[in-house]
Amino acid sequence: MRAGAEHVSLVPSVYRERALTVTHCTRPPARSSHGAAAPGKDKTRREPGACSDVTTRRLAAAASAPPTTRAKGQACHSLATMAALRVLTDVQRVMLKWQHCTIRSKWYCLASCVQYSTAPENIEKTFDKILIANRGEIACRVMKTCKKMGIKTVAVHSDVDSAAVHVKMADEAVCVGPAPTSKSYLNMDAIMDAIKRTGAQAVHPGYGFLSENKEFARRLAAESVTFIGPDTHAIQAMGDKIESKLLAKDAKVNTIPGFDGVVKDADEAVRISREIGYPVMIKASAGGGGKGMRIAWDDEETRDGFRFSSQEAASSFGDDRLLIEKFIDNPRHIEIQVLADKHGNALWLNERECSIQRRNQKVVEEAPSTFLDPETRRLMGEQAVALAKAVKYSSAGTVEFLVDSKKNFFFLEMNTRLQVEHPITECITGLDLVQEMIRVAKGYPLRHKQADIPINGWAVECRVYAEDPYKSFGLPSIGRLSQYEEPHKLLGVRIDSGIQEGSDISIYYDPMISKLVTHGSNRTEALKRMEDALDNYVIRGVTHNIPLLREVITHPLFIKGNITTKFLTDVYPDGFKGHILSSKEKNELLATAACLYVALQRRSPRFLNNTRVPMAKNELKSWELSVVLDGKSHSITVTRQGKQYSVEVDATNVNVSSEWNLSSSLMSVNVGDTQRTIQCIGRDAAGSLSIQFLGTVYKLQILTTHAAELNTYMPEKLEEDTSSILRSPMPGTVIAVSVKPGDMVSEGQEICVIEAMKMQNSMTAVKTAKVTSVHCKAGDTVGEGDLLVQLE
Repeated sequence: MRAGAEHVSLVPSVYRERALTVTHCTRPPARSSHGAAAPGKDKTRREPGACSDVTTRRLAAAASAPPTTRAKGQACHSLATMAALRVLTDVQRVMLKWQHCTIRSKWYCLASCVQYSTAPENIEKTFDKILIANRGEIACRVMKTCKKMGIKTVAVHSDVDSAAVHVKMADEAVCVGPAPTSKSYLNMDAIMDAIKRTGAQAVHPGYGFLSENKEFARRLAAESVTFIGPDTHAIQAMGDKIESKLLAKDAKVNTIPGFDGVVKDADEAVRISREIGYPVMIKASAGGGGKGMRIAWDDEETRDGFRFSSQEAASSFGDDRLLIEKFIDNPRHIEIQVLADKHGNALWLNERECSIQRRNQKVVEEAPSTFLDPETRRLMGEQAVALAKAVKYSSAGTVEFLVDSKKNFFFLEMNTRLQVEHPITECITGLDLVQEMIRVAKGYPLRHKQADIPINGWAVECRVYAEDPYKSFGLPSIGRLSQYEEPHKLLGVRIDSGIQEGSDISIYYDPMISKLVTHGSNRTEALKRMEDALDNYVIRGVTHNIPLLREVITHPLFIKGNITTKFLTDVYPDGFKGHILSSKEKNELLATAACLYVALQRRSPRFLNNTRVPMAKNELKSWELSVVLDGKSHSITVTRQGKQYSVEVDATNVNVSSEWNLSSSLMSVNVGDTQRTIQCIGRDAAGSLSIQFLGTVYKLQILTTHAAELNTYMPEKLEEDTSSILRSPMPGTVIAVSVKPGDMVSEGQEICVIEAMKMQNSMTAVKTAKVTSVHCKAGDTVGEGDLLVQLE
């Protein structure tokens, strides 16, 4: 690949493929009336390297002419011409490509040229082949940069991931074991064997799995394979939460009060917690990503927290050591991205606000933070760099801080890897962090100075998960993506994903579907683009958290920037219930649903492309409907006027218009002066209609007034009494069962523990009663809704 010849874009693969069609577009030769090439016209493809300069165009034409058309004595001239072509600037090449492209290709090119793309002038020689020791979206993300740099890639996968997107995207792929992570993606022996078999010169670990495992880095070094990350000393120092806290103190970094040693058992955890003072945070020493973390407010919660945190830590990181520190109530979670090389240079790349969390896992992030002023940003950045230099850090890393209401900040931990939320930093700085990691790993010095690091606009990231947001803000959902459409066509949208339509979301791995990122010139624009992107995101087959994400980014407190890590529990103390419709929004939804019903009814008697079957006679112009929403019936009259409908909803008139493309998964509807993007999720012959409106799916029943009268005679299905049974709220694996038939249990007592996506969840009794039957045992795989235990 020619240095600088390809535009290094961080857009998703489908956009990249469409954009790259531009580089292969050529102007077709002129044709005569008989279809042959016109006399005097070049019959061959033009080299897409010419420009507006006449001399250069002639050189390009001469170089692209076939050998048979050239004089034998022009061989040297041809070589000179070809050499001249090679030195054409990228701008000249793009001008010709643009000139000879179709309008469709031009549109794709414009849509893909977003501000978070980078176009390095030169790509230095680094590695020939890199193995990515990860899966999903982060594996795909690393491969995109590798391919732009001309580096071949190797994917590793478990047997259930054999058809995954990252496997298809790689140049080579090696199966490293069965589905459980301990036997595949955490299986160092199998991964080392894959490296030897493929001849990979370097390994990028992504995040999670082995990304912060010093033993893995050590084994790579012993085989002369480059680990694209920091050296083992830095991984040990910063990856260990206990040691990193001590080093942070020595580097004059603000730290949180707490116990700096390893907690041996539950009794010691209780003693230490009492000494620190409740509430406390119990967390895995080798952990990250919210796994192995528990907040304890009393002795009982400390004992439970110690047990669950140590089990999760062992399962996720192979290290069950824990530490305890003071829990700072109502803080902000703000982190600083650092980048350092092997020559003693280190930069801070501004901050990311990561306060919107559930179960200590981030949900929405943005860069920069609305809370920091330039001085606080500088102080946090300088402390982050001081810590990186103290351990001779070399790669991309993140220093996380908790910030209180007075802008006092305390060191939380350092992640010695690429963060999940790194795209928003790339958006506002223009840097490709994966490329910088590869350069640093090869030994190149940083190309930038601290003064070169900008804050260009605003970026927001939403983590789209296969989760049910109505259950504890997100319990995992599994299934197959029966329909999947990413909102690529919207301006300023980036999607990092590792799935496609037909992909399976399983119980074995993290339930992330994608990272949806929007970038704008300011925060308002970025948030509006995120709102539109969420409305235009089509995900069917699994339950997802888009309703919650959309509610968060449109909430008045979030828009004002008034957020803490307790945002979700403070705003939704009784749990997330979906969007609460205002009176105007309710009328919009009812009118839209009624018009959609009418459009479906009008389509049903039609026979397309068949003139022998007459249309229904006396086509209706008005419909009297009964629409039930949230148990309340509404009388609606719909009158058709071409493609527009006049709707009377509970004595209020609303005009609704749309193309009414009923085969499309997305539908743009104008309700009065307001444009809405809706999705028809499902419908049936009984009049039931499910519509995604303002992010939330609403279930309505729409019938004619006569059918509604008859429907009152239909018996209703009785709801199941759940007070005496315990069903699994999510798919997962039963880790432990604490009761047996005949046992007496009290309300709130633990009955069993279910692990889903590497997180352990305690199932408790809803009342005091005797256990009559147990329908599961440790090791069983259960689905959502499966019966676990029955009470008397």
